[in-house]
Amino acid sequence: MATPTAHSKRPSHHHLLLAVALAAVVLLPLLVPAATATAAVAVVEGDGENKSALGAARQWATGKDEAELVGGEGDGAGGPVVGDEFEGGFGSLDSMLQWAIGNSDPEKLKEKAADVQKLSADELLKRRQEIKELMEKLKMPSDADLMKIAIADLNNSSIPLEDRQRALQELLVLVEPIDNANDLDKLGGLLPVIQELNNANEEIRISSAWVLGKASQNNALVQNQILGYGALARLVKMGYSTSTEEAAKALYAISALVRDNINGQEAFSSENGSVMLKHILASSSIDLRLQKKAVFLITDLADFQLNSGNPGLPFLTDRLFLKLIVDLLARFDLDLQEKVLLAIKSLLRLPSADVADFEFYDLENVLQRLGVQLEDLPSEEQKEYAGEVDALRREVQTLLQQKLKKGTSAAI
Repeated sequence: MATPTAHSKRPSHHHLLLAVALAAVVLLPLLVPAATATAAVAVVEGDGENKSALGAARQWATGKDEAELVGGEGDGAGGPVVGDEFEGGFGSLDSMLQWAIGNSDPEKLKEKAADVQKLSADELLKRRQEIKELMEKLKMPSDADLMKIAIADLNNSSIPLEDRQRALQELLVLVEPIDNANDLDKLGGLLPVIQELNNANEEIRISSAWVLGKASQNNALVQNQILGYGALARLVKMGYSTSTEEAAKALYAISALVRDNINGQEAFSSENGSVMLKHILASSSIDLRLQKKAVFLITDLADFQLNSGNPGLPFLTDRLFLKLIVDLLARFDLDLQEKVLLAIKSLLRLPSADVADFEFYDLENVLQRLGVQLEDLPSEEQKEYAGEVDALRREVQTLLQQKLKKGTSAAI
């Protein structure tokens, strides 16, 4: 039987990164003289000449603040934020010393160099050994090592739920860089995460959907891997959840999987994803956040059809579907109304769209009533945002009138 991993005793990825930075500051007084010591030891060990370790220093400035270094909140599509030594600990004594040199005061280095010259060869060797031992203590596991640990926990059926949840949370951070996301399936981690979508615990299901969405964002390789494992069917079912948080994370993962991916969109259609969207749009008791996410997904799908010319989603121009979207303009929430107007704008532009359907649901009068409503807002704060929404409303109204006029001319 596998032994549960003691997560509480294992430092998190964030803490490991901070530990390196803090340790470097603490050890700098030792590391700097060791640089010169290393040069002297080279002579003792027969290098042939006294090569100075105070040569060209390697600069590790990243241009990122602490929050970016710890949280990985960059463009989400790159590798580690600094070099390989930082990602998996200092790879060698030389790399540690070079880092110390590159971040030290040159005047202090000269003073330390003078002190080191007074040391004997035995003392220099002893100093070097001490630094090596410190380096081993500071060496941190790489992202791949941390991912393997988390994956092993997911594959361990005997660990408690809190450790399973912690493993998913660690993967959530680790898969953000695209290289790590690409490695998730290679390391055997994708299938265990997908299997957690069926966990009896809601928090575990939510976290697994979140990891899948994060890993597949703007990543066709991971999108297709997840689709190949059939995860979309389970995510669509989760979209019906009475838990707002669970349904929201399912929609997040679905949106990431189908974005700019024809295979994903076809799978979404075959899994009756449109019925799930209708369920969310039609219910007045559904949390507004879910309706906003659903409308955003609809806009994304429509825009992809416009840009790619792929007419593979006929439900986007379904009459009942369009009615549900138009009806949402009656729910007074500026953010929702803005998203609905953007969706209608994209749907109106689809070549397959029949403007008569929008006319049938009296979209023109709905837009006029919305304009009056936006003018009557009492709050000054709301009025500024309302002005932006109203400008979009007028844009949609103009597009509708153009389409109606074009349809009338074609009929004549």
